[in-house]
Amino acid sequence: MFIIYIAHLPNSWWALWIPARFGYSDATEIFVFCSGMASAIAFGKVFDFHGLGLGTARILHRMWQVYWAHIGQFLVIASGLVVVQNSGYLTLCCNLDYNYVEALNLHRFFNSPETTLPRLLTLTYVPNYFDILPMYIVILGLVPVMMAVARFSVPAGFVLSVSLWLLANFGYLNLPAEPWSDRPWFFNPFAWQLIFFTGFAFMRGWIPAPPVDRRLVILAAVLVIGTIPLAWFRIQEAVPGISQFNADIEPLRVKTEFGILRFMHFLSLAYLAWVAAGQHGRRLLATKGSLWGKTVHVVQKVGQQSLPVFMASLAIAQAAAMLRDMAGAHDTLMGQILSNGLGLLALVAVAYVAGWFKSQPWRKQPVAPLSKPVSNAGPHTVASQNKVLEKA
Repeated sequence: MFIIYIAHLPNSWWALWIPARFGYSDATEIFVFCSGMASAIAFGKVFDFHGLGLGTARILHRMWQVYWAHIGQFLVIASGLVVVQNSGYLTLCCNLDYNYVEALNLHRFFNSPETTLPRLLTLTYVPNYFDILPMYIVILGLVPVMMAVARFSVPAGFVLSVSLWLLANFGYLNLPAEPWSDRPWFFNPFAWQLIFFTGFAFMRGWIPAPPVDRRLVILAAVLVIGTIPLAWFRIQEAVPGISQFNADIEPLRVKTEFGILRFMHFLSLAYLAWVAAGQHGRRLLATKGSLWGKTVHVVQKVGQQSLPVFMASLAIAQAAAMLRDMAGAHDTLMGQILSNGLGLLALVAVAYVAGWFKSQPWRKQPVAPLSKPVSNAGPHTVASQNKVLEKA
């Protein structure tokens, strides 16, 4: 969540140091993989105990929630950007010609809403900045299919997932992103489902946990470290041959169709992180009361509220950038520290607020009534009031 915020903050210097700059995989792989794990935990038991019908209904309910989250997020961000952009304040105060609406390719949305608005609602207009949640919606729709196939044969489920990935990579499965061009969705859900169902399969027990083996650790480390010279832009600028090599292997590392090198790089990185954390994360949680332990707890809280945090991060990123630019600090060290650092703190706040609401504190039984019953009320009235409190 923190990396995604930094990556979406316009003109962020910190974005030069996120994992995507040093390897083929990035925060998107982490997000989708963990979403697959979380979906297995959240929805798997519904299928197990209530059957395919209610399991599918539960998935449809989640898809409905994510769909309206996507629509609401788009309208909030787009409205905020166009208000600031049309005010002309950035140009007057800071002589800044950066066009936020144009940067997100939203000008057509405002120029021809009669075309784009219906397509926004049908997910046939998906600007790049708003492409992760639509991908997640489609992948969620594949969960009942995968669960149905896996009931008969888990290997058949793997064959289905790999087949969809291959069809997407060969151009047979994609979805249109806008009506005025042939541009497909930036994240092809039929390709990205491969990493989603990898995480899903781990949590379902379809794939056993890999052994902690020194040879595997070395192999994963070599792949991760060996990719740095191929991915880091500084080295690419210094060695022109590397840029040509990356261009030659583009189908293997492409992001839209989730190239195989991205998958291999992520699995290597995830394996190293899993080994470093220890069984059940014991090394992370060993010093629970320390500063490190408290930091881990905060990170866990942000991860537990991934959907509201993700939604907020995109809006906060645009707002933080505009405030930074209005202050004339877009190219200053302090402006970068504040727009990045305060934005990350805002995500933590969103996580705790979302967690508080999800805990539904109003349903907890109060220790005592907060207001005294009226003095002339009889015992039956008091009893009725207490019953109402209990139900509330």
